[in-house]
Amino acid sequence: MSTSSQLQVRKVAEADFPTEYGHFRIHGFEGRRGAHREEAVVLAMGDLSSPVLVRIHSQCLTGDVFHSLRCDCRAQLELALETIAAEGRGMVIYEEKEGRGIGLLNKLRAYQLQDAGADTVDANEQLGFGADLREYELPGAILHHFSISSVRLMTNNPEKISALETVGVQVAERVPCQPPARAHHSNRYLKTKKKRMGHLLEL
Repeated sequence: MSTSSQLQVRKVAEADFPTEYGHFRIHGFEGRRGAHREEAVVLAMGDLSSPVLVRIHSQCLTGDVFHSLRCDCRAQLELALETIAAEGRGMVIYEEKEGRGIGLLNKLRAYQLQDAGADTVDANEQLGFGADLREYELPGAILHHFSISSVRLMTNNPEKISALETVGVQVAERVPCQPPARAHHSNRYLKTKKKRMGHLLEL
């Protein structure tokens, strides 16, 4: 099912998925538009009737896998999984959007610029990118696939709220996704997201 005549979306796989947070089902989705192709996975638990708790999480190899302290990505993902498990139902949509859409190697180039004094927005712009290149058409289509019309969206990013409402998914509630600060390394990053990108953070 697709939210757009141009984006072709299909589910390619589904499997049992036990984790340390609880028992999920994992679903694989593929979106295609011409030569462009993107993937996403969904971790779903329990009753998915609307409004359901949803976290749209962008892939972050450095944070999610290597436990980087330059960002709060892994902590946000863990908080989302813990919250869903505590409620017994919900969904994480994990998107292939490394570095807010600029890709892994460009994210490392941005790190290098940040080491020289640029903030996360300036670094992207110096590389010729916008501050955030992500679009949320695929997550919207995935929610429609599950017949989810209303969500409790776990996010600090108002753009995700607007994007879902644009494709006909009501955001019944914004649930903050702000884990406790783990190290001083990410303080500047979080302040930049609040001041320059409009993220809804308590700092």
